[in-house]
Amino acid sequence: MRRPIAVASRHPRLLTSGVALAVPSLLLALCAVPASADTSDGPPVRGTAYMGRGVLAHEGVQGLPAGTRATQTEGVDVSSHQGDVAWSTLWKSGVRWAYVKATEGTSYRNPYYTQQYGGSYDVGMIRGAYHFATPDTAGGAAQADYFVDHGGGWSKDGKTLPGVLDIEYNPYGDTCYGRTASQMVDWIRAFLDRYKARTGRYAAIYTSTNWWKQCTGNYSGFGATHPLWIARYASSVGELPAGWDVHTMWQYTSTGPTVGDHDRFNGALDRVKALADG
Repeated sequence: MRRPIAVASRHPRLLTSGVALAVPSLLLALCAVPASADTSDGPPVRGTAYMGRGVLAHEGVQGLPAGTRATQTEGVDVSSHQGDVAWSTLWKSGVRWAYVKATEGTSYRNPYYTQQYGGSYDVGMIRGAYHFATPDTAGGAAQADYFVDHGGGWSKDGKTLPGVLDIEYNPYGDTCYGRTASQMVDWIRAFLDRYKARTGRYAAIYTSTNWWKQCTGNYSGFGATHPLWIARYASSVGELPAGWDVHTMWQYTSTGPTVGDHDRFNGALDRVKALADG
């Protein structure tokens, strides 16, 4: 099996030409938040976390992406927070790939998963699933099993991206889930190893550099094999966690058109397809 990180390793050549995929400046209406979603100011309900929630709360918005000559492919990430998603609207706006929250811990499944995962595929997008990690509730291997068993698998159909481990600020309590840096690294490794054993693919890692430094001690051992999805709402991706020279995906805003969380793939659409193919 070829390692997906090779997709990222080719990115420096991709960054020499091309024009960034444009997103219409007119903001479309955001999808309504379902009644089940947490909208209070208190601690959130378990299961309601989503990609970037902690990043926004802890790091805030530092700017918008600056102009670039690099070819980047627009994507989105969604969860139950978005409810039913207007996939055709996103497609028409230039979005070509998507990630859908499938699971959290070992007890939560996204009730909108079918509409979101299937709907993105139906309009032509390349899509994948992500798991919101809660290292304080169960072991890494157990959560990887739950993820694979409930939507996080992979198939070589050219339209399915490898699974993503969303490991970030804990929205429910202690930032690092009560774990030391070495314990956190062990937990992440257990998840990644089990996912690889179950699917044959290296999962991507979604995180922010600040959280990674704080909670793993800036561990550098995963960069050689696992694609990086960096979260930073600023003009650039900024400093990357140790072990990665380049990023594969970048979540650059939580206030984009149609759905809030928009992302850029570090390469043209053929690079997205290459990651899907493995």
